[in-house]
Amino acid sequence: MGAQLRVYKRRIRSVTATKKITKAMEMIAASRIVKAQRQVAASTPYATELTRAVAAVATGSNTKHPLTTEAEAPTRAAVLLITSDRGLAGGYSSNAIKAAERLTERLRGEGKEVDSYIVGRKGVAYFSFRERKIEDSWTGFTDSPSYANAKAVAAPLIEAVSKETAEGGVDELHIVYTEFVSMMTQNPVDSRMLPLSLDKAEDESGAKGEILPLFDFEPSAEDVLDALLPRYVESRIYNALLQSAASEHAARRRAMKSATDNAGELIKTLSRLANAARQAEITQEISEIVGGSAALADATAGSDK
Repeated sequence: MGAQLRVYKRRIRSVTATKKITKAMEMIAASRIVKAQRQVAASTPYATELTRAVAAVATGSNTKHPLTTEAEAPTRAAVLLITSDRGLAGGYSSNAIKAAERLTERLRGEGKEVDSYIVGRKGVAYFSFRERKIEDSWTGFTDSPSYANAKAVAAPLIEAVSKETAEGGVDELHIVYTEFVSMMTQNPVDSRMLPLSLDKAEDESGAKGEILPLFDFEPSAEDVLDALLPRYVESRIYNALLQSAASEHAARRRAMKSATDNAGELIKTLSRLANAARQAEITQEISEIVGGSAALADATAGSDK
């Protein structure tokens, strides 16, 4: 009985230590969410106005630019998947991976080859374990991305879109990330970034149905698009990285809070079992004492006779 009590006490100490760790991780994630939300709010106006500018240039000129013109028969697409570098965030990464898999199946169903670009160690590990080809990958910054990280991710993607498919280029660029809605809701979404859909660009910039001004372009509309569209891709990727970072922190906070609560419940259960074992041990000791006392009394009575 004493051995069982020691087992319960050892498990209580172990679970208590785990609870302290998960509680600390919950508090860290909660503190980082605020910063991530501020960064998302700060980056959104720039992305919105840049989208508006690109839409204005595209609609105000007759230039056939490869980054805004639909391919007649698209055969190849690039998919950028944003996951996390670390675990303990519930289903955050797995949900994004599932969304990317659904998008990949849809694109392949349309007869397009898919090139995969991955951000985050979880996505890289998923593809590597299945021995699936990755065109390029980036790790080490998913919980706190910078604009420099977004530029590094965007560079090979813009290059791939600018090339002809015969030279290894792609006709479309899609991105899969986790949209931060609230502390309790984060939704994995997929979006086509390029070629830019003008209707969608107007919706995103809030200029739907608005009459755009006429522009004169210097040196040319094509040169303006060459300068604007890479910035557009970078800003969209940066915003997606920030949205994903905020979602990752929120998911980790929720997962760690659940783990902390479960640890507390397990400690209560183990404490009750330990108390029951201690009570049983005390009861057994009392029974042994009473039994020994009765035996001694009987022995003494027998010797008196």
